[in-house]
Amino acid sequence: MPESTILAIDNGTQSVRALLFDLHGNIVAKAQVHLEAYFSTHPGWAEHDPEDYWQAVCTACQRLWQENPGVRDTVQGVAVTTQRGTMINLGADGQPLRPAITWLDQRRTNTVPPISLLWQSAFKLAGVSHTINYFRGEAEANWIKAHQPAIWEQTRQYVMLSGYLNHRLCGRFVDSVGSQVGYLPFDYKRLAWAGPRDWKWQALAVKPEWLPELVAPGTRMGAITPQAGAATGIPVGTPLLAAAADKACEVIGAGCREPHIGCLSYGTTATINTTSSRYLEVTPFIPPYPSAIPGAYSTEVQIFRGYWMVNWFKEQFGHPEQHQSSALGVPPEALFDELVNSVPPGSMGLMLQPYWSPGIKIPGPEAKGAIIGFGDVHTRAHVYRAILEGLAYALREGKERIEQRSGVPITELRISGGGSQSDAAMQLTADIFGLPTSRPHVYETSGLGAAIDAAVGLGLHPDFSTAVAAMTRIGKTFEPLATHHATYDALYHRVYQKMYGRLQPLYRAIQHITGYPRLH
Repeated sequence: MPESTILAIDNGTQSVRALLFDLHGNIVAKAQVHLEAYFSTHPGWAEHDPEDYWQAVCTACQRLWQENPGVRDTVQGVAVTTQRGTMINLGADGQPLRPAITWLDQRRTNTVPPISLLWQSAFKLAGVSHTINYFRGEAEANWIKAHQPAIWEQTRQYVMLSGYLNHRLCGRFVDSVGSQVGYLPFDYKRLAWAGPRDWKWQALAVKPEWLPELVAPGTRMGAITPQAGAATGIPVGTPLLAAAADKACEVIGAGCREPHIGCLSYGTTATINTTSSRYLEVTPFIPPYPSAIPGAYSTEVQIFRGYWMVNWFKEQFGHPEQHQSSALGVPPEALFDELVNSVPPGSMGLMLQPYWSPGIKIPGPEAKGAIIGFGDVHTRAHVYRAILEGLAYALREGKERIEQRSGVPITELRISGGGSQSDAAMQLTADIFGLPTSRPHVYETSGLGAAIDAAVGLGLHPDFSTAVAAMTRIGKTFEPLATHHATYDALYHRVYQKMYGRLQPLYRAIQHITGYPRLH
């Protein structure tokens, strides 16, 4: 039995996982509780009962102790990492006033707080008025105030899911700087709540006194209360340490502490991140997010609905593999890898642009997905491979934008998230980027990143450099194949990079004719 372990609670979109790590980054024990990602009472809405999140945390922890007798006594500390941008309104009694609005929610409002003429002029001069208006319309706080004013009047705390779970565990309204990714008055450059003169206080209906105290990753926030101990089985008094949001934790959990290592996350939203000690806006006026390392930033480019597209394909067109896997007793992922490998690199000219969900700048709000190059030779296998290739092309574009802004070449890649379990996806990523691409030694990289934060905060490792070196390592590396890279390089430069510019006018026409994506 290991002498010391860290309990990482990872509240994702699809499940809650209670993960016990030792100080070498090995998973000692794990328990998982699956979630319904959201419920929706209106098209485009995505909500979740906050109490359900908490009960899933309790169930996962209790299951961990039941299935692994004796491990509870080894726990030295607890850290929480969660999905980003999921907001909860709490009343004077600390209880939720309405369902949480999750990051998947697509509602927006045109009824927003006014901002001064001075700020309006400054934004117009900088050419970012659209970005600011998008921010104001997307903010959950502004929608609730406009459409549920009684709820807004009763609100006394307005917190991320991470802040809510921290409160349930230690009884304090406290959260990590590293978790503040969303529509809040947060100063990303200073890594603190915005100053009193910041325009965000005008643009958002949030009151300063409603927000939790912020501390740096690795800071002790409190201890497990008797109430939380009874509900979760975590020993009362166990220290609760600040971690960061799931993507930030993935980055350090994958060992990407240096700016020359790119971290690709093949999750519901596909991203490429690097860790930087400097504040760098890869896309103008879109800030880098807080890192899981204190004082550092995570330069990020997102592909909305990234690996969601893979699940979409499996649900819509992957029934043969699903049925075969049951009959053969093999994981369906192995059969989908066979599907990918049955098609040559480049999918015989089938090219996919993965803009299944519009963005703010790149892609713009009018963007749609596209597949071009169809011929009578193409099958669903070609479509599936084209999805994986399109996502990798888009992330390669993000890599090049990060390199251009940072001046630091990215020379190696780590991949985390569900897609990292596919050897076929790993190999084609290496081929498209032309870089060695590695899978971390554990799949649970976000939980491992949270455990690293806690280990440093508890002094079990002296600093982040030591902790990352001790607790992360490479599982398997995929080297690019020169002939495949040459094909992909030509398709990327001569076709993929030109698709958005050529199709953008058509996307705009579709938007104006059909009203989708909705005009703002």
